Formats: sequence, structure tokens, C-alpha cells
Amino acid sequence: MALVEYSIDETIAVVTMNSNENRFNPTFINAYLNVLDEVEKETSVNALVVHSSHEKIFSNGLDLEWLGPIFQNREFGVISDFFCLLNRLYKRMLLYPMITIAAINGHAFAAGAILTCAFDFRFMRSDRGYFCLPEIDLGIPFLPGMLALLKKAIPMYQLEELQYTGKRLTATECERHHIVTKACHINTLMDETLTFAKSLDKKRGIVSEMKSRMYQDIVQVLDTQDGPYIKSERFSY
Repeated sequence: MALVEYSIDETIAVVTMNSNENRFNPTFINAYLNVLDEVEKETSVNALVVHSSHEKIFSNGLDLEWLGPIFQNREFGVISDFFCLLNRLYKRMLLYPMITIAAINGHAFAAGAILTCAFDFRFMRSDRGYFCLPEIDLGIPFLPGMLALLKKAIPMYQLEELQYTGKRLTATECERHHIVTKACHINTLMDETLTFAKSLDKKRGIVSEMKSRMYQDIVQVLDTQDGPYIKSERFSY
């Protein structure tokens, strides 16, 4: 089974993350980017839905088992390359030339939660799973680009609470605060997500142009502020 794969459902590409907890390391991110490239270049679909094959986890964020020793060894070049690659994934999802929807079928934590904020819409299962930013308890500050993505999808009053408390939000709470479009039971999550996606059969060209204009401030932060910060030996994540 591939780490990331896709299938076609009429006008929709359904991307499935198969890497267990779908933690971010270079191998997983590159597999994800390759699938995004293939969907764009080799298909004519106009919407993208992403979910996980794990029964209770969408994505648990960074692969700390891989990244931890690199930090301990102060391998700043490897660290810089990795976070530049992660930013590439964030930007790719943010500017993807079609409507994108995250079908959050389990826990979305830390960098995994941030990734969902790069999508245009989010649906989330209501019977199990949390949306959480636990960095406050891990002693990990967000990079400027990550904050820009979070502000895109989360109202400031709720983002402040999530950032400073590490609170876990249910899908129902996320819907109440307009972080997700809809909270759905797992039995209907994909059906409702796909029905919604198929109602948005929009041309790629106009979608791409709208995104490039709407999100140019976020892209600028990812490019011009995160880069120097990551390359500094003071960098701490």
C-alpha cells in the first residue's frame, strides 16, 4: 500500500493517507506532494478530498521520533530543509488549483491540524476525534507561516484559546466556531463530503487565480519570514 494514494469519483479526486498516524517526515511529505502533482497533471477533476485510512487519526503532525534526534544533534541544515519542505506542502495545499476539502475522520493534532487549515473547507467526524494544538505543553512555538494558516481558518478568539491552553475541540465545537463546515457521524462523513465536493464543479483556472490573490499575504509570510527563521541556529520547534 502506498503512503498516499488517490482514486477518482466522478469530478473528485479522493486522496487517502495511509502512513498510520500520518506524521510528517520527508518521505511522507514527498509522497503527498507527488500525488498532488499527479492529480493535477494526469486528471481532469475539479475538486480534491483528503482523508486518512486510519480508523481514528487524520494526522498527528510532525514525526517527532524522526525529528527529535536531529534537533538533539543540532543538524540545522537537515532541520531547515525539512521545514522548507513542510512549508512547500502547506503552500501547495493553500494554492492548489481546485477546491480542496479535508474529511477529518479522526484526530487532527499540531502540524496535522495546521494542514487542514490550508484546505478550502473542512468536514469532521462528530463521534470521535479532536482538533488540537498541543504545542504550548510541548514547549514548541509556531512559525509565522503556521500562525498565518491558523488565522485563515480559526477565529482569533478561538485561536488564542487553542494556542494558550492546548484545549481539544470536538467536531461539534469546531462547527460552532466555524472551523469546520460540518460535523458528521463517521457513517456519513465521506458521503456528505463528496456530495458537497461534487456541488463545487468549478473551473481550475478561476479557482487558482482567486487563491493566488486571496492568499498572497500568507504565501509572503511563508516565504519571507519563515525562511530566515528556520535557517537561524536559534530556531526551536
